[in-house]
Amino acid sequence: MTNAPYMMNVDCDMYANNPKIVLHAMCLLLGSNSEKEIAFVQFSQNFYDGLKDDPYGNQLVVLREYMACGFSGLQGMFYGGTGCFHRRKVIYGLQLDNIDSVNEEILKIVGSSKELMKSVAHALKGKTNSPDHLSNSIDTAYQVAGCGYEHGTSWGRQLGWLYGSTTEDILTGLRIQGKGWKSAFLRPNPKAFLGCAPSGGPAAMTQQKRWATGLLEVLLSKDCPILATLFAKLHWRQCLAYLWIFTWGLRSIPELCYAFLPAYCIITNSHFLPKVQEQAFYIAIVVFVIYHLYTLSEYLRAGLSVRAWWNNQRMARITTMTAWLFGFLSVILKLLRISETVFEVTKKDKSTSSNGAHDVDAGRFTFDESPIFVPGTTILMVHLTALVVSLLNLQPPAHDGLGSGLGEVLCSVWLVLCFWPFLKGLFGKEKHGIPLSTICKSAALALLFLRLCRMTIMG
Repeated sequence: MTNAPYMMNVDCDMYANNPKIVLHAMCLLLGSNSEKEIAFVQFSQNFYDGLKDDPYGNQLVVLREYMACGFSGLQGMFYGGTGCFHRRKVIYGLQLDNIDSVNEEILKIVGSSKELMKSVAHALKGKTNSPDHLSNSIDTAYQVAGCGYEHGTSWGRQLGWLYGSTTEDILTGLRIQGKGWKSAFLRPNPKAFLGCAPSGGPAAMTQQKRWATGLLEVLLSKDCPILATLFAKLHWRQCLAYLWIFTWGLRSIPELCYAFLPAYCIITNSHFLPKVQEQAFYIAIVVFVIYHLYTLSEYLRAGLSVRAWWNNQRMARITTMTAWLFGFLSVILKLLRISETVFEVTKKDKSTSSNGAHDVDAGRFTFDESPIFVPGTTILMVHLTALVVSLLNLQPPAHDGLGSGLGEVLCSVWLVLCFWPFLKGLFGKEKHGIPLSTICKSAALALLFLRLCRMTIMG
C-alpha cells in the first residue's frame, strides 16, 4: 500500500508473533549481493490452537522440518502464499530499461494510472516515492483497486500474482525462480507468524483438493518446471523438487488401483503377493516395516508423538484417494473444456469455544454431503466385504491352485485401519456420521465392483 521497495504478504487468518520479523527479513533482502540473489524471504508457516496430535494431518510439521530445509539448500523455498516478504520490483517483473519514461506501451502493460506508473518506476530504480498530496494518492489507490482496472493490462500474466491456477502463490514463486532469482527460508524463535489450520473433515479435504488441483494445473501449463529448466533459469535439482510437489494429484490414480487390488484378489481368490512360505514374502514385510520405522523416526525427531505419526500416515492415504483424486479429475475436466476449476475457500473453525474451553469433539472426523467422501466410503465397504468373504471362506476355487493368502488379507486390514474414521462415520450421528446419500452412492459403487469381480471369475 505504501509503494515501498519491499512488501509483506500475510493471510487474513494469520498474525505476527515475532516483533523482529521485519528486521530478520530486511537483513537478508538488504544484505544479498547487489540485490540480484534473493527475491523473497519465506517464513515458516505455523499454527496456533492446533489440535493435539494433528488428527487431520494438515499442520505440516514434518513437511516444514525436512522438505523446506531441502528446498533451502537448492534455489530456495517455494513461495507459500503467506508469511512472505517480497521485493516489489520482482513482483512487477519489468526490466529497468523499460521504465525510462511513461509511454503508451508501458501504460498498456501496467494500466491507465500514470501515478501508479511513476510509483513502479521509482520502485524498480530503488527510489522512494513520496506523493505531493495525500488526497491524490488516495484517489489513485481507489482507481487502481477497482475490479476493472486490470482489464486489458498485463496484471496476472506478466505483473503481480499470476492467474491460471488455484495455487497462484506456487505459480508466482516458480515464475520468479525461473528468472534466476533465489529465495530464503527462515524459522526464527519465536515463530514469525501463526495461523489457523482447518479443524474439520470437509475443510481439510477442500484445502487438499485445491492444492492438488492448482499444482497439477501448473505442471500441465507453459510454466511447467521442466520447461523452466530447459528454456529459463530454474535449476535442475530445484525442478525435481517442484515435480515432487506438483505430482501429488497424479498419485491418486495408482494408489486407488493398489487400494482395490487386495480386495479384488481376495474376492476372486487370486494373488499378487508372494505366499508366506516364500522368502519374497518376508522381503515385502521388511521393506514395509523399515519404511514406516523411518517415517516414525522423522516424527519423533520433530518432537511429535507416535499418535501424530499414525494420524498423518492415515490421513495421507485418505487424502490421496479422496481430495487429490477430485483435484486430478477437476484438472482433467478443465483440459477437456467441460468445466473450469473453481477456487474454494477453506473454512477455518476454531477448536475452542468463545469462553476458551476446548471442544470435546475437536479432532473427531466430520463429514458432509460432498461427493469427496464417496471414494473413501467405497474403499472401506469393498474391503469390509473382502474380509468377510475371506473369513467365511466364500471364495471360488483358485485357477492355479494358489489363491489369495495372508499378504492380501494384511493389506486389506491395513486399509481398513487407515479408513477407520470412515468406519466410525458409518455409525456416527450428525456431522460425525457419513450422510445416507453418500452411503447409498458408495454401496452402489461397491456392488458394481463386486459385479466386476464376479464377471472376472465367470470369465
